[in-house]
Amino acid sequence: MSYMKEFTKGLLRENPNLVMLLGMCPTLAVTTMAQNGLGMGLATTFVLVCSNLVISLLKRVIPDTVRLPCFIVIIAGFVTFVSIMLDSFLPELSEALGVFLSLITVNCIILGRAEMFACKNKVLPSVLDGLGMGLGFTMSLIVVGAIREFFGTGKVFGIGIMPDLIEPMTIFILPAGGFFTLGCVIAIIGVITKKKPKKIGCENCPSKDACKSYAASSETQKEGA
Repeated sequence: MSYMKEFTKGLLRENPNLVMLLGMCPTLAVTTMAQNGLGMGLATTFVLVCSNLVISLLKRVIPDTVRLPCFIVIIAGFVTFVSIMLDSFLPELSEALGVFLSLITVNCIILGRAEMFACKNKVLPSVLDGLGMGLGFTMSLIVVGAIREFFGTGKVFGIGIMPDLIEPMTIFILPAGGFFTLGCVIAIIGVITKKKPKKIGCENCPSKDACKSYAASSETQKEGA
């Protein structure tokens, strides 16, 4: 198993937001500012990594019949910890994220990685999977949030950018602007990650070595040469 592959797949190729289209609700709700996107992304990354770690360690102990309830309890514990930390040290960010911070517990990205990966793999690959998926989610939130904040208020992370050239457009910090921005970013990522189709023919067939027709045609080509 390639550890680097497990880490990097979530950054772009299998980005949970922009490719797999998971976690759309917090993406649209909290990305009115890049700062909010960063906070939500890092909180989700922490929960992803920690829950994947614990679930991978306990995968042989948790009965299949109560698998999902156990996953939710583990995830909820880490979400509660994050909520307490933000309330204590970053109350403004905690208030900005609101109910969506608590809803990390049932975020389909976290439950999906727990069900599809962490409970079936060893600890290190599970941690790298959670870290890669979390950072990919964070980057998508920052990008969408920065675009919406820039066009909606003329700022990025609260810093004014080209105030004389860009006139703020309020629609970008409204729900309609969120859908529009997210759709554009998804379309761009789709073009970037699009794979070129393989050419059809015997040369690209995975069973060519066992194919009698391919062997016969190869011999014919050699004789003709």
